Amino acid sequence: MRRRFVLRTMTADVASGVVASVIGAWLVFGTPNLVTAGPATGGVVPLALLLVFGGFAGSSLALALSAGSVPQPSYGRAVAVVASGLTVAMTGIVFTRIYWSRSFLLTTVAVWLVLAVGHRWVARQRPWTERLVVISDEKQLVDHIHDAPHADVVAVIDPGHDGEMDPPDPGVTLAVDFKSVLSDRMAGFVSSAIVSGVPVRAFGTVYEEHTGRLPVVHMSEGWELIAPVDRRAPWLFGKRIFDVVLVTVTMPLWLLVWAAGALFVHLTAGSPSMFAQARTGYRGRTFTLIKLRTMVHDAEANGPRFAAPDDERIIRGGGVLRRYRIDEVPQLWNVLRGDLSLVGPRPEQVAFTEEFSDTIPFYSHRHLVRPGVTGWAQINYGYADGEADTVEKLTFDLYYVKHMSPWLDLEILTRSLGTVLTGEGAR
Repeated sequence: MRRRFVLRTMTADVASGVVASVIGAWLVFGTPNLVTAGPATGGVVPLALLLVFGGFAGSSLALALSAGSVPQPSYGRAVAVVASGLTVAMTGIVFTRIYWSRSFLLTTVAVWLVLAVGHRWVARQRPWTERLVVISDEKQLVDHIHDAPHADVVAVIDPGHDGEMDPPDPGVTLAVDFKSVLSDRMAGFVSSAIVSGVPVRAFGTVYEEHTGRLPVVHMSEGWELIAPVDRRAPWLFGKRIFDVVLVTVTMPLWLLVWAAGALFVHLTAGSPSMFAQARTGYRGRTFTLIKLRTMVHDAEANGPRFAAPDDERIIRGGGVLRRYRIDEVPQLWNVLRGDLSLVGPRPEQVAFTEEFSDTIPFYSHRHLVRPGVTGWAQINYGYADGEADTVEKLTFDLYYVKHMSPWLDLEILTRSLGTVLTGEGAR
C-alpha cells in the first residue's frame, strides 16, 4: 500500500505537469499541440520537458528525504515539486538557450500548482491506511498508533504470548517490539513471517512514521539522534541561509508589527515594552531571548513558572498579543543573530532546562539543533505547563531532530501560519 501510494503520487505529479503544459500552450498560443506552439522547430516541447523533468526530480527528492515518515499528500510538497520544475526549466534556459515564452512558463506553472494541489486534496478525502499486527506490551504507545490516521491496528499481541497463533492475514504488517523479550513461540512466529514474505518492521520505526513522535522509552543510546543530525549537516548550512534570507526579505513587515506592538504595550502597560530572558540554545549555550512584554514587571518574583490559562500576571491587552503571537515577532532578531532558527525545538528557560535535563531522559538531545521560533511540537501538541506535558512535547521535538528536512520545515512554517491566523493554543 505504501509503495503504491508513493508511485501514485509521483505519477500524478508528472501527469499534472504534462497536462499543465498542454493547457498552457492552448491558453497562450491557441493550440494544445506542444510541437506547433511557439516557433516552427520543436515548439515548446524542450521547455515542457525541462519543467516535467524538474518536477519529477523534486518529487523523488522530497519522497527520499521523507523516508522516515509516512508519505502524505502534503500541499507543501506540491509547492516544492512545482518550484523544482520551474528552477530546472530556468536553469536549462540559461545554459541551452532554448526557445522560451514567459507567458507560457508562468501559465503552465500556475495550472500545474492547481493540479498538484488538487490531486492531493482528492487523496486526502480517502487517506490510505497500513494494516498492522502489533507485537508489544507498551499500551500507551500502541494507543498512539491506534489514533494515527494512516494506521489500522487489527490485532495487538503480547510479546510473551506462548499459545497458538493463526498465520497473519494477507496485506498486514507485523510491527514487532524487539526491545521486549519474545517467547520462544513468538520468536518462531516472527521468524516464520519473515521467511514467508510477510512484512516485519520494528515497532519503534512504525511508531515514528505514523505518529510523528519519537518513542523515548525505546531509546537506549544517544547516537540514535546524533548520527542522523550529523548526516544532515549540509542541510543545516542551507537552513541557516534560508532563515537569514527569509527574515531579511520580510524585515519591513515584521519591524512594523514589532513597532506597533511595542507602542501598544507602552500605551496600555507603560515601559518597558520589551522583555528579555535567558534561554538555553544550540548545544546548551545560553542566549538572551527578546519578546514584547505581556506580563507584569514582577511576574517571576517567586521564581519561574509556566503560564496558565487566564494567568493573572498577563497585562491588559497582553492576551491578544500572545494569542496571535505578536509578542514573539522580536525573536526574528534572534534569528538574524544566530540564536534561533525559524524552525526547531522551542528554547526553554535555563532553570527549566536544568531541571528537565536531570529528570527526563534524553531531554538535552533537543539541543543538538538550533532552537526555533516555531517547531514540530508546537503545531502538534501546543503549550506545555508541567513535566508531564514536557515529556509529551519532547517526543515530537526529538522526532524533528531525527527527521528534519527542508520539506518538514516547509510544512511546519505553513501550519504555523495557520496557527497565528487562528490564534489557537496560546496562553
